[in-house]
Amino acid sequence: MKNDPHPCSGTLAALFLLGCLSLVGLGCNNRPATDASGTVPSPSRSPGPAAQPGPSAAASPDAATGSGQEPLFVGWPRPTLALLITGQQSGYIEPCGCTGLTNQKGGLVRRYSSKRQLEEQGWEVVALDVGNQVRRFGRQAEIKFQMTAEGLKKMKYRAVGFGPDDLRLSSGELIAITADEGDSGTPFVCANAAIIDRSLTPRFQVIEAAGKKIGVTAVLGTDELAKIASDEIIKQPPEQALREVWQELDKQGCDLYVLLAHASLQESAELAQQVPHFDVVVTAGGAGEPTYDAEKIAGTSAVMVQVGTKGMHVGVIGIFDDPNRPLRYQRVPLDARFPDAPEMLQLLASYQDQLKVAGLEGLGVKPIPYPTDRQFVGSDACLECHDGDYAIWKKTSHGHALDSLTHPGERSEVPRHFDPECISCHVVGWNPQKYLPYVSGYLSLEQTPHLHHVGCESCHGPGSAHVAAEKGEGNPTQENIDWYREEVRLPLAEAEKKCMECHDYDNSPDFHAVGAFERYWKKVEHGKNVKP
Repeated sequence: MKNDPHPCSGTLAALFLLGCLSLVGLGCNNRPATDASGTVPSPSRSPGPAAQPGPSAAASPDAATGSGQEPLFVGWPRPTLALLITGQQSGYIEPCGCTGLTNQKGGLVRRYSSKRQLEEQGWEVVALDVGNQVRRFGRQAEIKFQMTAEGLKKMKYRAVGFGPDDLRLSSGELIAITADEGDSGTPFVCANAAIIDRSLTPRFQVIEAAGKKIGVTAVLGTDELAKIASDEIIKQPPEQALREVWQELDKQGCDLYVLLAHASLQESAELAQQVPHFDVVVTAGGAGEPTYDAEKIAGTSAVMVQVGTKGMHVGVIGIFDDPNRPLRYQRVPLDARFPDAPEMLQLLASYQDQLKVAGLEGLGVKPIPYPTDRQFVGSDACLECHDGDYAIWKKTSHGHALDSLTHPGERSEVPRHFDPECISCHVVGWNPQKYLPYVSGYLSLEQTPHLHHVGCESCHGPGSAHVAAEKGEGNPTQENIDWYREEVRLPLAEAEKKCMECHDYDNSPDFHAVGAFERYWKKVEHGKNVKP
């Protein structure tokens, strides 16, 4: 394959390449000098046509600097075209909300609003997603993938790749959701993986917008392919597939070529070097937040943009018919500055309704044995001996935890008490990391009312043997009684680790700050008074 510029000299690709020349060795903590707009300055060129002035800062989703939010699009004129870049949702269709939505980022409802705000400013926006909409498999993940795909179509995504977790779902469900539907087409695209039949999913997309043609393909990296065990998925090495696809994509004479790479940072860069024809590489590699800047890929004319994790950010690439500044990039945290989009709220409500109709059994959620085979008896069983602690518990948020799912204070139109991923940390008798109930654990509002909320046994473990011994059932010896008391004791030194099973980074990020546990403990402190 020849390593030369695209044949459309003087078009958007040529302008884009000029802007890439100044992108060097970027990273979150190693950024080049930028101007006040966050633009990486390009080499001096003769001025081209004046860009249309964009809206004022007050009319755009920027500034908000007084609130500590990242300022957005400061000084940007209106681009000829904007690429909205997303991916790695990994099941997080909305922030948990347990610590308040203002403290959390992400979600389809905010993503929709971010795109609409750009369009309301007169920007033409092309949305692209690198894939991995879910993170688990099973019926709930299939429903979530279906809902997400519907949301992406409502947002008019033009190209959507696959992640390895997507392709672990049922092939029948995947085909029904992603297959090319003839005249209506499909936004899903992949160069080196297909479900059952290669003809069902295109290997590339050609998108026409703002008088430009954008060629887009997607690829799964070597390690990501290895995670897919199904023999119904047709797989091909990524480099080989990209070389084949390029033979067809090159004939389209596009102004810009984009690769959606579900691969590590290293392999994403290597693929750009092995098939050196792409202008932008969108990668699912990297951990945590995406870098502030696009990164120059050594030995190529391409730049790499990260999407980050859990759908907490979108990236915006502004394309300008300006030889001095043909490219600008901004990462956009989906924080509380973006209002909830009613269209996506309706979709979330539909998702929860489907979970309700399916029920735990329909979702394939079956109780698993607790390691000690003890039974959960509910917090009221502790009242007789621990009335002081019980009174403290009733006044805490733990004592009303399930209410926040049945009657949420935020997004109240979407109750979540049929969602295993929510239930697991709001009731007694569930494994909070596996989203499964234990035998004798909570099943529903009606079936297990004694196991509502985050109760005593959520932290101390099932108390059936301890309660029975204290009541003298089976004539226990004092040694037996002491043994069962010790079994449910949770030393304070070990409590923080237990708390983090629910207060993890996803649901309670503030809990992981230095000194946070001590502050939280003061709100629920108990264990000082036990009746003899």
